[in-house]
Amino acid sequence: MPEIKTLITFNSLFPHSCSSERAKSAIFSFLPILSWLPSYPVKEYLFGDIVSGLSTGVMQLPQGLAYAMLAAVPPVYGLYSSFYPVLLYTLFGTSRHISMGTFAVISLMIGGVAVREAPDSMFPLNGTNVTGLVDFEARDARRVQVAVALTTLVGLIQLFLGVLRFGFVAIYLAEPLVRGFTTAAAIHVFVSQLKYLFGVKTKRFSGPLSVLYVNITSTNVTTLIVGLVCIVFLYSVKDVNERFKKKLPIPIPGEIIVVRGYSLVIVSTGVSYGMALFENYQVDIVGSIPVGLLPPVIPDFTLFPNLVADAVAIAVVGFSMGISLAKIFALKYGYSVDGNQEMIALGLCNFASSFFQTFVITSSMSRSLVQESTGGKTQIAGLLGSLLVLLVIVAIGFMFEPLPQTVLAAIIMVNLLGMFKQVRDIPALWRTSKIELAVWLVAFVASVLLGLDFGLLVAVGFAILTVIYRTQRPKSVILGQIPNTGLYYDIDEYEEIL
Repeated sequence: MPEIKTLITFNSLFPHSCSSERAKSAIFSFLPILSWLPSYPVKEYLFGDIVSGLSTGVMQLPQGLAYAMLAAVPPVYGLYSSFYPVLLYTLFGTSRHISMGTFAVISLMIGGVAVREAPDSMFPLNGTNVTGLVDFEARDARRVQVAVALTTLVGLIQLFLGVLRFGFVAIYLAEPLVRGFTTAAAIHVFVSQLKYLFGVKTKRFSGPLSVLYVNITSTNVTTLIVGLVCIVFLYSVKDVNERFKKKLPIPIPGEIIVVRGYSLVIVSTGVSYGMALFENYQVDIVGSIPVGLLPPVIPDFTLFPNLVADAVAIAVVGFSMGISLAKIFALKYGYSVDGNQEMIALGLCNFASSFFQTFVITSSMSRSLVQESTGGKTQIAGLLGSLLVLLVIVAIGFMFEPLPQTVLAAIIMVNLLGMFKQVRDIPALWRTSKIELAVWLVAFVASVLLGLDFGLLVAVGFAILTVIYRTQRPKSVILGQIPNTGLYYDIDEYEEIL
């Protein structure tokens, strides 16, 4: 019998391991920009992306400053967080329309952690005989360290989940749960801004029942008037944008009009005079905004053990916000987004940017809608918006220094309007699904009373229980045929069914 020899090669055992096509696919999957940038239709897309990028950028500026206050860090760190992560998402993200950057809910969760880890009581002002004075410079520096370490940890968690292809976890955060949770978060955000609107200094509370601790015993009338005027103006602008969105080429940028208009008035009359005016009326202002970018700094890893639980909650919530918005635009415009790559992209944005002292970011619904409605076709729009933020950081940041904090509080409050409108879900869910209504209400009530971290835990636990309940108590019906048709329906709903 002739001897048969078989040649076994590496490629025969692993036919796809070293193929150039597979390597190319992996690279394009990790860097989605390589798949669309070479074929970018300049004539069709560039003008829309430029207009969209400028429109989104002018929203990023005041929102970045304002949401930094929610995160309990100096306002300039909101500008850093509106530049680095947006730049990175252009390279690694799969959605063409969402706007990455600061977001109210995430910023509030970060602020709660920063206040817990670096309370005012840890930073008494030495060398004075007055009790209760706080060394604000040392306190803010420590809170920045906490926020940066938390952002690093959130980025690592998101990267870990993305590499392990855990992008599907978002499906366990059902839409009623997310909407109930974000509505509750809007209440927390609103309450946290009352002290800036009224111009008083009160302690910031976090944890269970923190929303009930509203200690406002006095009011700075000047601050209140400025804040209320800004609220009325911003609300009117948003109403005009909504009513005439089909006729307006781009939405009126109310936030930047308020911020730049106020700042230009102060700068034109002299910064020193403006500062004296604020001193006379005790109106709190943004204050010093350093010119230029900060050098990279290694986060304080010793803080990690105290931040793990918070980082997991923020990582999941941030990703859920981003992927849900990305899927809405993908469905509308007929393209697909990769949940795992989105998780990796978000993780890279947070992890890499944290070395440049940013805090956690995710997608913003209000800015994403502006980016899409003003003609944005790709993430070139987001890139241009981030470059506009860079211009402010390196050149004209001083123009925002005399800005009253009550103006930023007004911007935050008006931007919460969309979240408060989610209360309309209640009658709709009552008609469609009582169980989903229960999930919405539990997420809302638990998050309002117990705080966002414990509230989210309770909401997820309750949602899992509803899934178990529905699997154990499936709905069953007896079907009957409608005469002279091939249709079958519930015999309890149609009397003439056979």
